[in-house]
Amino acid sequence: MPIAPVLTTVIVSYNTKALLDPCLGALAKACERVGPCQTIVVDNESRDGSAEHVEQNHRDVRLIRSGGNLGFGRANNLALPFFDTPWMLLLNTDAFVAEDSISAALQYMEATPECGILGVRLTGREGDIQPSCRYFPTPLNVFLGRTGLARHFPGVRMVDGPDWAPPEVRECDWVPGCFYLIRKAVISQVGLFDPRYFLYYEEVDHCLAAKRAGWKIMYIPTTTVVHLGGESAKVDGKLTRGGKQIDRISMESAMLYFHKNFGVACVTGHVALELLGDLILIFKAVLKRFDWGLSRELLRRMKTTVQLAWATRLGGRSTR
Repeated sequence: MPIAPVLTTVIVSYNTKALLDPCLGALAKACERVGPCQTIVVDNESRDGSAEHVEQNHRDVRLIRSGGNLGFGRANNLALPFFDTPWMLLLNTDAFVAEDSISAALQYMEATPECGILGVRLTGREGDIQPSCRYFPTPLNVFLGRTGLARHFPGVRMVDGPDWAPPEVRECDWVPGCFYLIRKAVISQVGLFDPRYFLYYEEVDHCLAAKRAGWKIMYIPTTTVVHLGGESAKVDGKLTRGGKQIDRISMESAMLYFHKNFGVACVTGHVALELLGDLILIFKAVLKRFDWGLSRELLRRMKTTVQLAWATRLGGRSTR
């Protein structure tokens, strides 16, 4: 009688064919330490032959063709009908687990029943530390972070504190979705991702729902996952200066998140602070650096903010 898998790993692929072999290879090696694992690749209608590559070269992997680019959260949700293991791991195609990543994460979860979602230490290809243990965004801390004013408000908890990946186990508010281990009971209680989000803020929203349901979100530093970052995103849009995100989608997702979880007053404040932040950055660009190119970019961003606020009815509905 075959042994039931202990873990289901879901990988959403969008035009990242070159990353599939190293990602799946590292995962398979790590799974050898824990027993049988199920792996599901959801292909978001890639144009680079990703789906065909999985079919031909990874026959032990279940392939789901989404039929279109559904984004991150909706694509992960397609794996739910095939999920019947104690744990679900969401893994990016540009995230490469270490040999001990799966075993270390599962051991911690088994020993910590109050932990519903777990993240690990993330680094870039060259070993640079990435934000791994994060706190909830608010209109104020987003504004302070964008404008560089956070140093004047030391009492405000930022999304990323001075220690992005602390050396000790720590409870946090949310962990990045590139390596996102979830207990089955959490999915049974709060579901997986809200389909209103196309990209970004899905895991923030999900972690908030889990915490409100009484679960802890934990980070462990005992294993490291290498995360390149932004590999799918940069196929279809311009990356922001400060990070590998498609700005317009991220802006819309923030509005959806604040409206859903904190109401119209909160998202209104967020939009106002976004516009004020752009004005401050324009002022800095002109007076300090005479950067007219950046000023024009920020003016376009202000226009986009107003357009999205109108199109989403202040975050009340998704445009995608």
